[in-house]
Formats: sequence, structure tokens, C-alpha cells
Amino acid sequence: MHCPFCRHGDSRVIDSRTSDDGLSIRRRRQCPQCGGRFSTVETASLNVIKRSGAVEPFSREKVVLGVRKACQGRPVTDADLAILAQKVEESLRQTGLSQIDANDIGLAILGPLRELDEVAYLRFASVYQAFDSLEDFESAIADLRADHALRGRADAATAN
Repeated sequence: MHCPFCRHGDSRVIDSRTSDDGLSIRRRRQCPQCGGRFSTVETASLNVIKRSGAVEPFSREKVVLGVRKACQGRPVTDADLAILAQKVEESLRQTGLSQIDANDIGLAILGPLRELDEVAYLRFASVYQAFDSLEDFESAIADLRADHALRGRADAATAN
């Protein structure tokens, strides 16, 4: 790490702290040549491999933009979308991979979106999974109904 004051090619780490979200580390450094102190923030890179083969950094903002379209007219706040994007990024980072296929991001969005709003989930899934018939929608709705039935039974069992 180059010193921002004298451009010396080395520095010494004085203190390291994990950020609140646990995704980055803030390091306090000191230059051995000039004695200047400065801070750095380190994050593990997460890149997306697009269908075209291009590679670009992962962006929570792009997740929010894509999901926002599915949530139009639904009772979903910007804070809800920010939390969803954070959950998606965390699940992708837990894979331990530094490069993720764009398709895997869509798969990672489906679960948290389903929990957030089922109508928005159906909208997103219909585009993402390329629904091309009424049967595709009926199948997705049947899955949602089955989940509701399972949750209802589980709630009843815990209430007794």
C-alpha cells in the first residue's frame, strides 16, 4: 500500500476493524518513511459474468433496479429493497466464489423476493424464468399455495 503523502511503497498496519455489515475491513496504517497515518477499506471483490461473457463488479443497485420493476404498485419500500439486495449479496458471497454467473444472481433473488412479496415474486419469476404459458403461472401459484398450507400446519402445530 503506497503512502498517500510521500508515495513510499510500504506501510504498516496499526489497527484493523471489521465493518458493521461484516463485508469489509477498515485498516489504520502508518508510513515507516514519513510517519503519516491513513486509513484503507478492504473488500473482497465479487464479479458478475454476464451472458455476453463480459465481467463487471457486482452491484446491489442493479439488483434493486431489477426488482423495483417487479414491485411497482406493491407495498414494498426502498428499505425493503435495500435489505433484499443485501441478502442477495450475502448469499452470493457465502458461495466463496469471486465470479458469479448473472443467472445465479437471478436465482439468489427469487427466495428473498418470494418472502417479501408474492405478487412481485411472480412478476420477476415470469420474466426471469421466461414463463411462456398459463401453465407456468399456474405451477408457480400452486407452489406458493403449497407453501402457505405447510406454513399454516406448522403455525397450528406450534400454537398447540
